[in-house]
Amino acid sequence: MNFAFSEEQEQLRTSVRKFLEDKSPESEVRRLMETDEGYDPAVWSQMGQQLGLQGLAIPEEFGGSGYGFIELVVVLEEMGRSLLCAPYFSSVVMAANLLLNSGDDAAKKELLPGIASGETIATVAYVEESGIWDESGVTATATKAGDGYTISGTKSFVLDGHTANLLLVAARTAGGVSIFAVDANASGVTRTLLQTLDTTRKQAKITLTDAPARLIGAEGKGWDALGKTLDQAVVALAAEQVGGSQFCMDMAVQYAKDRVQFGRPIGSFQAIKHKCADMLLEVESAKSAAYYAGWAAAEDNDELPTVACLAKSYCSEAYFHTAAENIQIHGGIGFTWEHPAHLYYKRAKTSELIFGDPTYHRELLCQRLGI
Repeated sequence: MNFAFSEEQEQLRTSVRKFLEDKSPESEVRRLMETDEGYDPAVWSQMGQQLGLQGLAIPEEFGGSGYGFIELVVVLEEMGRSLLCAPYFSSVVMAANLLLNSGDDAAKKELLPGIASGETIATVAYVEESGIWDESGVTATATKAGDGYTISGTKSFVLDGHTANLLLVAARTAGGVSIFAVDANASGVTRTLLQTLDTTRKQAKITLTDAPARLIGAEGKGWDALGKTLDQAVVALAAEQVGGSQFCMDMAVQYAKDRVQFGRPIGSFQAIKHKCADMLLEVESAKSAAYYAGWAAAEDNDELPTVACLAKSYCSEAYFHTAAENIQIHGGIGFTWEHPAHLYYKRAKTSELIFGDPTYHRELLCQRLGI
């Protein structure tokens, strides 16, 4: 089995990296993280209209380019490397995949073209203030009202929930957990930007009070689609974590070569050598886990639920450790606000916790293996 990227995929990587180096340098990341919106609409439009990144993995019949999950892995790895401030993960990885998994052809035809073009910013709202990441945490209720439904409840930790114009909300009906499309600007919807550790990826609390909603897919079958979407999401996040950890390691190694102490580069000292060697081992192992999980997602095979848990747990710890060691190798300068090391450290920590921490995913893996 060959896990090397094709020439076309490497060309995609090169073009995306060049675009992000131009549009998402550290100075732009720092500017956007201080804004409430958290992204640049002009760059978002360029991503959709010129590069076609939003529609990359959406089938052509729904306005996309028809590529697969491997191409998405390549793009997300580069986005993790540059800490891109944009609602890409929420719209493309979460919302688009949930619609594709829903089995609702009418909703796909209506909603996916807007996501593919970048005109629609969408997100998935399912976690509540309890912080429970599985089906048992969904307590919001949906009630039949005429031809549609109304939803009441509170969702938290919603990625880009304050700027999205389409919300895909998980709520309970008499049949069980179902998925609903809600216009973010509809009556009964209140959105509040949350204060978070990582301000490069915005999160919001969404309060729904008899908000009008449209059922997506079959009633009571929402968790089947959402569960698969979450497996795909943690694989995509693992790819993003690989990009960030690789950049942290490169940053640390370069500094170890350049920084001279006692007349020698600090990289010549054994303690620094050991740190760099450990980082290399973790980054390369994280790549193996993320790439294999990406292949499983692309093939949509039976291994996806197990390798998704493996990738999320390992890549989370690898990224956080690499980001922390990058600060240690930089010494005093690494602790300052002016140095970019803390930006990656904060992204690594929040990425470790979102969708469940490594302990949660190891327990989930055991459950799925029947251990």
